[in-house]
Amino acid sequence: QVQLVESGGGLVQPGGSLRLSCAASGSIVSINAMGWYRQAPGKQRDLVATLTSGGNTNYADSVKGRFTISRDKAKNTVYLQMNSLRPEDTAVYYCNADWAIAWSGHVMKTFYDLWGQGTQVTVSS
Repeated sequence: QVQLVESGGGLVQPGGSLRLSCAASGSIVSINAMGWYRQAPGKQRDLVATLTSGGNTNYADSVKGRFTISRDKAKNTVYLQMNSLRPEDTAVYYCNADWAIAWSGHVMKTFYDLWGQGTQVTVSS
């Protein structure tokens, strides 16, 4: 099995910064694209940023120039550096991996559309 665990959320004042981390655990062979999504109360879950295994990035227009996604492949970890935070960035942030290959016992399996449990980010004075 593959699990994603986020950390790094919290309360920050407008203009402040936070760094989110998402670590994938399990007997992982490889992970394809990883990304961050967020969901504010009463709203749908939206893309924040994605990063392919080849290094291509994609950002929501609302976070371009403020957020940076990065990845440590050796640690199976993806990060989201969030700067110049605004109250409208307040949401639960979720980590996603579109697919991962991992050992399940003696069998190599592909796991699709993996999600973490989410971490709360609150931007408020």
